[in-house]
This record gives sequence, C-alpha cells and structure tokens, in this order.
Amino acid sequence: MDVRELAVQKKRELKGFLTVGTKYELKDAHDLSVAYTPGVAEPCLRIKDNEAESFELTCRSNMVAVVSDGTRVLGLGDIGAAAALPVMEGKSLLFKKFGDVDCIPLVVDTKDADTLINTVKLLQKNFAGINLEDISSPKCYEVENRLKAELEIPVFHDDQHGTAIACLAGVKGALRLVKKDLATAKIVVNGAGAAGANIARLLYLAGARDITLLVSSGVL
Repeated sequence: MDVRELAVQKKRELKGFLTVGTKYELKDAHDLSVAYTPGVAEPCLRIKDNEAESFELTCRSNMVAVVSDGTRVLGLGDIGAAAALPVMEGKSLLFKKFGDVDCIPLVVDTKDADTLINTVKLLQKNFAGINLEDISSPKCYEVENRLKAELEIPVFHDDQHGTAIACLAGVKGALRLVKKDLATAKIVVNGAGAAGANIARLLYLAGARDITLLVSSGVL
C-alpha cells in the first residue's frame, strides 16, 4: 500500500496518533482526593505564591506546544489550520518518541500575525516552550522575533533552526567522508525562504564561506 494511503488508514483506525496519559493512578477515594479536591488546593496556592512552581507541580514542566497557522505546510502550501493538524500531530509524536517531550499540537485558524502572536501569549502559562511550525514567510520571522521578546518561555521555529541544524550535521558528515573542509567547500543552497536563509546563516556561522543561494529568478 502507498505510504500516503497507509497514513490515512492508520490515522482513521487510531483516530490520530496522540492520546492523553496519566502518571498518577486513581485506585480509590483517597487517590481522588489527592488528584482533585481537596488536595489540589495546596499546589494551586503554592503556584499562586510562586509561579515558577508551576514547572515543578504540573505537567507544564515537560509540555511544549507545536503551533501553526497552516499557511506553509511542507510542500503543500497554504492549506489552512485544520488540514495542518496531522503534521503538528506527527511532529508531536517525534518529540515524544525521540526526546520524551510531551507536546500539544495547536493550529490557530488565522492568517494574521498579531492574532497568532496574541493567541500564543494567552496560552503560554500551559507550556514550558513553544515550537513554531509551517508559518509562511516573511510572517514567520515577525512571529518568532516578537514571541521571543514577549514570552517568558523559550520559542523555537523549527522550519528555520531545526532544518538548519539537521542540514549542517549532514553537510559536515558528508565533508568528512570526502575529506573536505567546511571553510573551503563550495555550497549551494536551493531556496532562500525561512529554511534556506537560515541554513546559509548557520553554515556561515559554522565556518563555511563559499555559499551560493538560488531562488526562482537565479542566484541571489
């Protein structure tokens, strides 16, 4: 079966690839009183007195939001918030599988940068970090820069920085195989969008100097 059809089949069977699990088992009334009322009042009061305690006393400590507006999804383009949800779900699955980081996929039904930014700001108390995903360029730069300046938690734009990190690792590995040095290697980056521009920037910071960026109209 084609992998795309298999993806649809598996998602339909499982109703998506994510679920909510628990760390504390409810076996009796005492357990319930610890998990909920009246026991839950004490963690609430501790956090009220010191908000940093929310990172120690709640799921926030290991929770990241994977946020998108669906305006630049993989090779699909602007497909909208709902259609972007499978990608955010898949990225959340990768976070959990390979980093043991809990994630919530959040698609925001807007194309307006201010609305997206304000939505994330209002939700930040739930999370330890924000992973931005599949937001169109150049809006993605504004969204990332403003959120980094205005949020109290880390912000990471995967399409820019995650892709660049993976690319740098691949280039360094390839150069090692052919016994060439990054500083003298001739590197061509096909595309100068959010990913391409930051790939070139990171390669430069790592020591590459002969870098050519290509766009649809030619050499940049």
